[in-house]
Amino acid sequence: MTTAPLRRNKTVAANHAWESSMTAHAVLMRRFAAQDVWESLSQREYDVLYTLSKADGPMRLTALSDNVLLSQPALSRMVDRLVSRGLVSRCADPGDARASHLSLTPDGVALQRSVGRKHGAAVAATMTAALSDDDLATLERINRTLISHAKKES
Repeated sequence: MTTAPLRRNKTVAANHAWESSMTAHAVLMRRFAAQDVWESLSQREYDVLYTLSKADGPMRLTALSDNVLLSQPALSRMVDRLVSRGLVSRCADPGDARASHLSLTPDGVALQRSVGRKHGAAVAATMTAALSDDDLATLERINRTLISHAKKES
């Protein structure tokens, strides 16, 4: 008899935690979008450049898609635009003629770093104004746990 109320309370708590996480994300993303740090990029374009900058080497579009919040067709169109702007290069995958590898060009690296320094400073200012060092460490630990668990279930 006690498991149903506990399960319901756990379900309610989990949903409240999720909703507060998503609301915080939306509020912060709107705040960051309004900042004058993006130069000639949109936030989503920056996300693609940032993800490519973190990669150990060229990435396939499918791997890039796993790390950005865009559908595969939208990401493909965005990559085409970034290639035409000279920020991303596309090379044929020698092992798979249907695939290509993506990487930042020198101009893409320079723009990502320029925007990244300003955006990183804005993120740090926002996060440290609201959270203690312990809070920041806890938030990172919780998010990494959620990411790890979700990837195991995929």
